[in-house]
Amino acid sequence: MARHARFGELSPEVGELDVDAVREAVGDDPDDVLPLLALMSTATDPALRAKVQALVPRLVLDRARAGPTGRIGSGRLRRLPADRGGDLDLDASLEAVAAARAEGRPPALDELTATAWQRPSTALCLLLDRSGSMDGPRLVTAAMAAAACALRVAGEGELSVVAFDRRAEVVVDLAVPVSPLRVVERVLGLRGHGMTSLDAAFRSAARQLAGARAQRRITVLLSDCRATDEIDAVPAGRALDELLVVAPADDDDEARRVAREIGARMASLASIDDLPRVLDSLV
Repeated sequence: MARHARFGELSPEVGELDVDAVREAVGDDPDDVLPLLALMSTATDPALRAKVQALVPRLVLDRARAGPTGRIGSGRLRRLPADRGGDLDLDASLEAVAAARAEGRPPALDELTATAWQRPSTALCLLLDRSGSMDGPRLVTAAMAAAACALRVAGEGELSVVAFDRRAEVVVDLAVPVSPLRVVERVLGLRGHGMTSLDAAFRSAARQLAGARAQRRITVLLSDCRATDEIDAVPAGRALDELLVVAPADDDDEARRVAREIGARMASLASIDDLPRVLDSLV
């Protein structure tokens, strides 16, 4: 870590962190600097470690906000009483207008019908592959995915985050909303180990989404999809309403095969900073 070309620029003295230099460096090259900061968050120096851990989640959220942050889901028209807003629906209001005219009075707003655009709420379950080593790039990629997902459902949907290796662990429960910042903090605290079970991940996502109130239920899998158990994950994957797969661009062959067999939408990720855009294109 200390041998990294930019370490001395970010931490000029023992235990110190130059916040201005960090922000400038992240703006210049997030794919290089954010993974370095993730490594620095585990530094043996407690003063440096605390400063980095306080700053990195906010930096990740800032980068996620810089990408597409549109809400998930397509809008649809719904009817409602005209006194609640919207545009007057003349066809649907004709009967009320005729009845009021027969009584020699103007129709009341609550007797008329209007239409308004309503965006369906969305439940989203993010599956993070933490098998093997969660090094700087993998950890920051997971945090960026969590930030992008949290921002897209904030205030309008439901979010679950599940980390998996041989088993699945719920990091953010769908039934217990937390802020986007807290979501990112929890993901940055993950450590990698163990085998890889896509089946366990898909089954955990199904359990989380089963309790969702939302009409649209999406599972996002961040993984190269190289399962190391002997369980065929395709049936559990097909049982999900919608599955989106994001895999590293330099190792996406197995992910493409899994996505094809399940019928999932799939994209390759070449840059950490591209994750919000990639997620947006899949949705």
